[in-house]
Amino acid sequence: MNDGEHYTVLESSREIVRYEYKTGEVQDTIFSTDRIEPEEISSLTDYRFNEDETVLLITTEQNSIYRHSFSSDYYVYLLNEGRLIPVFTRGEQQLAAISPDGKKVSFIYENNLYIKDLKSSNISAITTDGAVNSIINGMPDWVYEEEFALKTGYYWSPDSRKIAYYRFDESKVMEFNMTLYEGLYPEWYRYKYPKAGENNALVDIYVYDLTTGTAKIMETGQDTDRYIPRIKWLPNSNEICLIELNRLQNEAKIRIADVFSGKSRVFYTETNEKYISEYMDDFVTFFDKGQKALIMSEKDGYKHLYQYRVDGTMINQVTKGRWAVDKLYGFDESNGIVYFSSTEVSPLERHVYSVQLNGDKKVRITEKRGMNILQFSSGFNYYILTHSDANSPFEYSLHGKDDELIRILEDNSELKDLMKINDFVKKEFFSFQPEHGIFLNGYQIVPPDFNKRRKYPVLVYVYGGPESQLVLDKWDYMMAWFQLLARKGYIIVCVDNRGTDGRGEDFSKSTYMQLGKLETEDQIALAEYLANQSFVDKKRIGIFGWSYGGTMSLLCLLKGNHIFKMGIAVAPVTNWRYYDTIYTERFMRTPQENPEGYDENSPVQFVKNLEGNLLLIHGMADDNVHFQNSIMIVNKLIESDKQFDVQFYPNKNHGIYGGNTTYHLYKRMTDYIINAL
Repeated sequence: MNDGEHYTVLESSREIVRYEYKTGEVQDTIFSTDRIEPEEISSLTDYRFNEDETVLLITTEQNSIYRHSFSSDYYVYLLNEGRLIPVFTRGEQQLAAISPDGKKVSFIYENNLYIKDLKSSNISAITTDGAVNSIINGMPDWVYEEEFALKTGYYWSPDSRKIAYYRFDESKVMEFNMTLYEGLYPEWYRYKYPKAGENNALVDIYVYDLTTGTAKIMETGQDTDRYIPRIKWLPNSNEICLIELNRLQNEAKIRIADVFSGKSRVFYTETNEKYISEYMDDFVTFFDKGQKALIMSEKDGYKHLYQYRVDGTMINQVTKGRWAVDKLYGFDESNGIVYFSSTEVSPLERHVYSVQLNGDKKVRITEKRGMNILQFSSGFNYYILTHSDANSPFEYSLHGKDDELIRILEDNSELKDLMKINDFVKKEFFSFQPEHGIFLNGYQIVPPDFNKRRKYPVLVYVYGGPESQLVLDKWDYMMAWFQLLARKGYIIVCVDNRGTDGRGEDFSKSTYMQLGKLETEDQIALAEYLANQSFVDKKRIGIFGWSYGGTMSLLCLLKGNHIFKMGIAVAPVTNWRYYDTIYTERFMRTPQENPEGYDENSPVQFVKNLEGNLLLIHGMADDNVHFQNSIMIVNKLIESDKQFDVQFYPNKNHGIYGGNTTYHLYKRMTDYIINAL
């Protein structure tokens, strides 16, 4: 809360309760579904306050669209009056937001942006040209949402007098069709999906002035085939920041635009011979009334923070060293203290530090080994620490000034007791050195009765994609399934190959222009290393992965057919040409520029090599990695007279969940591992 002394919690999906930091005692219930009408508001999924916390925006049950997007019926609750107001009654809305002054609420309906005056209840349309699969106002298109994690497409100015919004013209983007198997006749679901090398949506940024009722387009240079992954208001409400990336994503510009004239100037430009990493939320943070900025950059080979003036002059490098800043947690401007997490202790851990803006007096705040995440109170007097390690589930604790532990909010004792009852085996870390000489980090989980004189089958778990990391000293939701497999006599092994995160730019960008090549070599080298261990049955080494990991499973099973005997590939990309523009081109450039990189490292090119057991799994309504990927490799397998197993899930997306689906999926994989490995 604004006072820095209280926080609120959504409890049981029915009420919002205020607590005091110091004592942990309940102060009051701010909102409860029991107190209001209509009675059809049975559950809450989210809530937000306006700036002075007098107005509450309530999100009811959400109907998912894509990874982040959803529609819902929103309500506004006026705390001083105890009055509940539906935002809109003609249909479900998206991305509702309260103006900072609490007088208006904005929302998206059918690709248009609207404003509702809470006093008069009048609704006005900011845009009117929105149309499905053509024009999107105030929302991200599919590829911005998925690859830039852009969760909204408009922002209120601090003075509540203007709204900056995205306008996507996706009329020239190709459509993708998915079949939904419902009812007597299956239906087609069509949406715009730009595949590598194809047309992207044209993106413009507008600022709407509520006083004049007019919108002004912001200047973004002559190149329209580019991205604008983030926009941010400056504190004065008269200027807006636009982060601009060229299509190859190896040049980033930070523009500041005057919202009245639309004219902009570039105050910071960064280029990279490969690509600019995707950390757009932390790329620029303004302070000193918008006259200075913290910028995150990899220009010295590691992600670090730099202080700049908005005239483009660098003041100083705030953090430095052969380690990377992982996340910017906050900037206490009144005291000139920056809070961030980094890999300084180890690439496997994340610890939070404070440092003076001039780079002096860096202090490590978190002490427990493993993964540490902080959430600060207003004023930085308190923080909630979320901690876990490889063998301990998440623990939430409240801390005060000088990092004093005030109390444990949740210790997950029930889960810890279940782990003891079920004799969980500890995850152990190791590293090994393939022939190329670069040490790779990994972990293993062995059977409870492990005996080095016996020989065990091994299941390799892989993701391996760029800017990812699985080998971390943190709690993993896969832990329980891996324990089950270990109890059935399998060793579980996971290694982060070249291209993954946490070890600097040279390591993470080594796979540029050839996704799947070096990563596969490393995983095959891992299998060969394991085969030479006295306790491993070298004839029973398998591999499992999902999404990028599914692609890796296929490549390893096909290219490493001498060592991998079984593979499970869930939702794999089987041809890099089938995947989207932003992700694929960031690491591979376009197919037109790099045809060899696309074709020589796609699993469809190697189906003739299949010797082991393959289980291919895919959701048939996967909007991310299309079912097309599995269908096309199935065709190739049939042409090559290769036998394989499949498990398809109708109407399920990339996550393959809902109802009994998750249980069915993991039981299917467990049974397959037992029978085929």
